[in-house]
Amino acid sequence: MTTIHFANARLIDPEAGTDAPGSLTVKDGVILARDEKAPKAAAVIDCGGKCLAPGIVDLGVKIGEPGERHRESFGSAGAAAAAGGVTTIIARPDTHPAIDTPETLEFVTRRAAEAPVRIRHMAALTKGREGREMVEIGFLRDAGAIAFTDVFRVSTEPKALARAMTYARSLGALVVGHPQDPGLSSGASATSGKFASLRGIPAVSPMAERMGLERDLALVEMTGVRYHADQITTATALPALQRAKAAGLDVTAGTSIHHLTLNEFDVGDYRTFFKVTPPLRSEQDRLAIVAAVADGTIDVISSFHTPADEESKRLPFEEAAAGAVALQTLLPAAMRLHHAGHIDLPALFRAMALNPANRLGLPQGRLSLGAPADLILFDPDAPFLMDRFKLLSKSKNTPFDGARMEGKVLATWVGGRQVFAADE
Repeated sequence: MTTIHFANARLIDPEAGTDAPGSLTVKDGVILARDEKAPKAAAVIDCGGKCLAPGIVDLGVKIGEPGERHRESFGSAGAAAAAGGVTTIIARPDTHPAIDTPETLEFVTRRAAEAPVRIRHMAALTKGREGREMVEIGFLRDAGAIAFTDVFRVSTEPKALARAMTYARSLGALVVGHPQDPGLSSGASATSGKFASLRGIPAVSPMAERMGLERDLALVEMTGVRYHADQITTATALPALQRAKAAGLDVTAGTSIHHLTLNEFDVGDYRTFFKVTPPLRSEQDRLAIVAAVADGTIDVISSFHTPADEESKRLPFEEAAAGAVALQTLLPAAMRLHHAGHIDLPALFRAMALNPANRLGLPQGRLSLGAPADLILFDPDAPFLMDRFKLLSKSKNTPFDGARMEGKVLATWVGGRQVFAADE
């Protein structure tokens, strides 16, 4: 492979916590040197003072294969990811059928090879994601499963969940849970409060998230499993998470970019593109979650990219599908937090790249010597008007349609190979 020298760059290093001018040299798909002269015969790329950062590792992306290829294929998701600065997709198992056998996992792994970015797969924790009988965790790990989760289907059988967690612990497998009490949250489309009452939308108390998290953490304490809470979105859940970390439990937590940048009022007059899981929260909750990311209580920011076709969104709010596409909007939405002064760029990339890579045992997400050359060049200040029809995902259900945003990916490299270049 060609040696590439990135000159005149603004290096965003989440591991060192620095944002400083510098250069980077890449050879044979890995980072060879920093802040040295360009080697002879190297291809020199002048970054023009723009930001060069590790590619985003997006934990929790829904891809439609198998079963819903019309919503998103590996090819379309990979193209959208490359354009959005996501160099590693961690795909969810909530497919049709669920990824709960080695055979299904091997099928999607082969299909994912067509994508221009790296794709790793999580497998279901229980068969059919029904919360009753654990999957063959050992065989699925051998087949490449990087973590185990039933995504938004929360088990109502603690004994079955404890059994699966115990077995996962014996293999060192990571379990990803969705903190939510299923009884309280069933049928809900909004967060309880004055706004939901005035709109007549079925709602769920923020306490349902705390109750679900408390249960999961008790099981983690009992079993000793490695655990990641996929989305913490309410202030009331944060003390339980803080106590678990202080007690030394092997626990991390994430949140979605939508819960960091939007609130319940964005639903407005029943705008279904703003219907997500869990529902958007109050502004007080949003600010508490932003602060929790900034101080490290919440470790990971993800897109929770969930494609939905027009037919499933153009319905009354209660009946409409939940979820939003976000592979291409994750970075510009995160720039809102940066420009508002909440989180600096190294901390953002710690949450979007380094921390998810570390939690999953991946070498990506850093600018250290010997690390894979998965890189993005972006302008954090470039303004643009979001047009959902320009998104490369098959589905166009973004809540940011028509929004003024800042932050544009200029180019993306995976293993030193350029997979995206923005139009001039």
